[in-house]
Amino acid sequence: MDRDAFELMAAAEKSHWWFRGRRDFIEAALRRVAPPAGATVLDAGCGSGGNLALLGRFGTLFGFEYDAEARAVAEASGLGTIAFGALPDGVPFGAQPFDVIGLFDVLEHLADPVASLHALGDRLTPSGALVLTVPAMPSLWGPHDEVHQHYRRYTAALLQTHLEAAGFEVEYLSYFNLLLLPLAIVQRIKERLTGYRVEALTPSPFMNALLYRIWRLERAWVPRRRLPIGLSLMAIARRSRTASHV
Repeated sequence: MDRDAFELMAAAEKSHWWFRGRRDFIEAALRRVAPPAGATVLDAGCGSGGNLALLGRFGTLFGFEYDAEARAVAEASGLGTIAFGALPDGVPFGAQPFDVIGLFDVLEHLADPVASLHALGDRLTPSGALVLTVPAMPSLWGPHDEVHQHYRRYTAALLQTHLEAAGFEVEYLSYFNLLLLPLAIVQRIKERLTGYRVEALTPSPFMNALLYRIWRLERAWVPRRRLPIGLSLMAIARRSRTASHV
């Protein structure tokens, strides 16, 4: 990720409407998964640790991150055991199995998504679940994706294909962030016409609160039902019964 973009993102994770809203949907997905008592939870590609406090409420927390600067911020939080790691071939923590693995807006950064998903599946307990989010709608590809070093934006069909190819059964798959889609389309058109600028991420307090509340309205649907389109995709998947387990 571009350094300027990373620094702004790390600074915004606690208060920005998008990060706060995504955490709400992640929490709802984790409650649907219902990890067992004493669960082990892995944040794969934890970045600067914006989701660690949430994930830590569901069990003993581990996280790994490739980027040294982001990893240092996550380690400084004191939340869980954080280590260097990379996908697909550098998942740390030995043979430790996990009841839940979170992969939040990471898969789109990986050159080999299927191998990376397979590597995480190998670290799940037999009843464990993978919860993941990715950016959606390839038609919205633009300078934002290039600055953030994305390889792709997903369709639901492509995400399901990658998960199944990696040995997963998809339990839940839905778009989300539908209500703010018109705003995103306008923003992408503006970027294409005038160029993308890395600038402060958090809008005014009023607008930040308004956007957060609009997005939260979708919690009545996700992850209970499915939305037909949206800026992001969420999936809950488990290892296929025919796949090898830890």
